[in-house]
Amino acid sequence: MEVANESTAKKPKRLTSVVWNHFERVKKADICYAVCVHCNKKLSGSSNSGTTHLRNHLMRCLKRSNYDVSQLLAVKRRKKENTLTIANISYDEGQRKEDYMKPTIVKYEQDQRKDEAFNLGSSWFDPERSRLDLARMIILHGYPLAMVEHVGFKVFVKNMQPLFDVVHNSTIELSCVEIYMKEKQRIYDMLSKLQGRINLAIEMWSSPENSKYVCLTAHYVDDEWKLQKKILNFLTLDSSHTEDMLSDVIIKCLMDWDIDCKLFSMTFDDCSTNDDIVLRIKDQISESRPRLSNGQLLDVRSAAHVLNSIAQDAIEALQVVIQKIRGSVKYVKSSQSILGKFNEISQQQGINNHKIVVLDYPIRWNSTYMMLETAVEYRNVFHHLPELDPDFALSDEEWKRASSIVSYLKLLIEIINVFSSNKCPTANIYFPEICHVHIQLIEWCKSSDAFLSSLATKMKAKFDKYWSKCSLGLAVAAILDPRFKMKLVEYYYSQIYGSTALERIKEASDGIKELFNAYSICSTLIDQGSALPGSSLPSSSNDTRDKLKGFDKFLHETSQSQTAISDLEKYLDEPMFPRNCDFNILNWWRVHTPRYPILSMMARDVLGTPMSTVAQEFAFNAGGRILDSNQSSLPPDTRQALICTRDWLRTQSDDATPSSSHYALPLYVEAN
Repeated sequence: MEVANESTAKKPKRLTSVVWNHFERVKKADICYAVCVHCNKKLSGSSNSGTTHLRNHLMRCLKRSNYDVSQLLAVKRRKKENTLTIANISYDEGQRKEDYMKPTIVKYEQDQRKDEAFNLGSSWFDPERSRLDLARMIILHGYPLAMVEHVGFKVFVKNMQPLFDVVHNSTIELSCVEIYMKEKQRIYDMLSKLQGRINLAIEMWSSPENSKYVCLTAHYVDDEWKLQKKILNFLTLDSSHTEDMLSDVIIKCLMDWDIDCKLFSMTFDDCSTNDDIVLRIKDQISESRPRLSNGQLLDVRSAAHVLNSIAQDAIEALQVVIQKIRGSVKYVKSSQSILGKFNEISQQQGINNHKIVVLDYPIRWNSTYMMLETAVEYRNVFHHLPELDPDFALSDEEWKRASSIVSYLKLLIEIINVFSSNKCPTANIYFPEICHVHIQLIEWCKSSDAFLSSLATKMKAKFDKYWSKCSLGLAVAAILDPRFKMKLVEYYYSQIYGSTALERIKEASDGIKELFNAYSICSTLIDQGSALPGSSLPSSSNDTRDKLKGFDKFLHETSQSQTAISDLEKYLDEPMFPRNCDFNILNWWRVHTPRYPILSMMARDVLGTPMSTVAQEFAFNAGGRILDSNQSSLPPDTRQALICTRDWLRTQSDDATPSSSHYALPLYVEAN
């Protein structure tokens, strides 16, 4: 209906409702009307009529409008009297008021579903999708759930999309859990179809409140021969949990994910983990696994953790010297004049070092190394500082020990960096690095300095415990590297074991043959239709429920032709692949799968074993892995949902961006 002979009414008072962004108020005689600027429909504009009917019309009108939403929002922007006022936010007087507008608040009609997508001409708005997008953003970037209650966030969202109802904290929490459940089902389906086996990393966490957590992460090589990892569980351990209960928790998680029969190895982050925990888990799953070489390939300890631990031994032994050096550095950095004096003496001593003395951050031991390294280089300068407190002065013997410890720490840092910075840390990279540490520890124990030899002996005792558990797994992974095969084991074992090297080399050779035979039997069963790819390896342990279980092995061994050459024999006899820096071992095995069908199955599982569990950001943390207060204050189920889903979503993001880091951390700390 046309509105004729009307004049715009003078506003007796300011129109504060946001609906007036889309209506003009006109007056005819004593009656006020509100005319829609989009369709010219006339509605009651009396102050006694309220604005609910105007909002209802706005929704209906928007559904039929050809306006883009950005055009609708711009209708009232040019009006100078419209300024943004939310929660008493005040803007600088110098800002132009016309630069702001009121966020349009639109209510839904009673019969309208909130999850309905609105067609705004050339734009579509789906409230449900926007709610889930917000939840994904919070999960992906580790934002606190409470951010949806922040005024600044509400202002931003309302100005960006007035039709979106900002949800409450509890609502977004439910949305996050909803995403978690959908993603969990997707991961479950993927793992159930996986052709290879699962390697489980078990890591302990804590919080500032001393709460304890256990993080279970699946590592595997997928069907495209790419190394993958997925956090499966992040569980809260209450104070009543004992080590017995921890093994039960781990077993339950394996069964919940239905991967207990797919398990190939378990990697624990602490070499001091009670062996009884491992034994209890072994006993529970032994019926579906081979008992290989006393289970050495099942029980793996994190390489980076043992190196961190022996580094802590070195720092603890040098604590008195470190305190003196720390005091000296603090004195030098206490004022510009003292620092200037220090630099002047450096030049006089002929030290043309561009490094500056730095204080350490004790919780990160690599920073202590940097402080010691620099201080050792400036030792003569510290001697010539006349005002230096005598309590900070080091003797020549102390400087000598500090220099030796610096060389120890430097080696450990270099090797940990190799482990933690590698974007595709397949198991084959660890053997030469760990062997090098082993050789150096043997040499350090021979030191003529009683202090250093005693320290090295303590470090080697801790290393030997790790070596006894992991040496076979490390060696098998190295043998499966076509650039080295048995030759690398022979090279290092001759240096480590000397006259007994041949016995140790034979142990490694027998170990890989035993594992290969287990895979050969499994392959035979698959060919006969009595087993499925990716199912558990046949157990060599006695099972009273199946007296003929050993018959499968007997049948396999006796049916082999005496002249037949196995995959393993063929692989070991052929020339080694040339060494080069661009070598991709997983790609090599993918290409050579037709040539070594059984051995490639074994290589996929062995190379996917996580020989170390420390991410680069936490490689040198002395205090362990600690959640922030935002994460630790959440309910246990919500915390697990957020941490696991964040890992899964970040992995998807990394897959879309090849240059991204392979790892996704279960932390509040950003990986990028």
